[in-house]
Amino acid sequence: MLNKNQIAQRIAQELKDGWYVNLGIGIPTLVANYVPEGIEVEFQSENGILGMGAFPFDGEEDADMINAGKQTVTLNPGAAIFDSSVSFAMIRGKHIQLTVLGAMEVSENGDIANWKIPGKMVKGMGGAMDLVASADNIIVAMMHTNKRGESKLLKTCSLPITGVKCVNKIVTNLAVLDIENGAFRLLERAPGVSVEEIQNATEGKLIIEGDIPEMKLNME
Repeated sequence: MLNKNQIAQRIAQELKDGWYVNLGIGIPTLVANYVPEGIEVEFQSENGILGMGAFPFDGEEDADMINAGKQTVTLNPGAAIFDSSVSFAMIRGKHIQLTVLGAMEVSENGDIANWKIPGKMVKGMGGAMDLVASADNIIVAMMHTNKRGESKLLKTCSLPITGVKCVNKIVTNLAVLDIENGAFRLLERAPGVSVEEIQNATEGKLIIEGDIPEMKLNME
């Protein structure tokens, strides 16, 4: 199984040169640490940064320089800082080529639940609903099952929905999957993980065709 950094590393392989990319809270923020060589992308944070860099080294943190998840970040040369109205104009105006989000649940038709668990205090949905309503290319970074071992890739989401039929691709600790015709299509396996293990961990409909290759990652 992959750890969180390896999930981010695999998602970074989806980046294309020249893209503007929004990274959500949690695992998605780690993607900035794994941009492939020869690729230039601009990471956007909805609290008002364009040109966000990797996490700072210990001792080099600037408490005033944070992402949407309140984590300290760095700025790349040429970065810009602005207010939320400008940031969300970028998002709502569809100027972001890729959005990477965490999720608590994803359904087989591409619904995502990632903002609220009933009975637990929540400060608000943040930028998630704007992002899923405006983005044409959404990749979800998540664990395949919850702490009880129950699938998070479901027939129907049980938690409050953030967005409907909006997810394109999912990268978990077990697999890479696309959403296709109301089902999860298995594209890649995590190294050492069998197709049967993925099938057993997926509640929603799973399409498996041909030999499923292992992800190509630096496993160090």
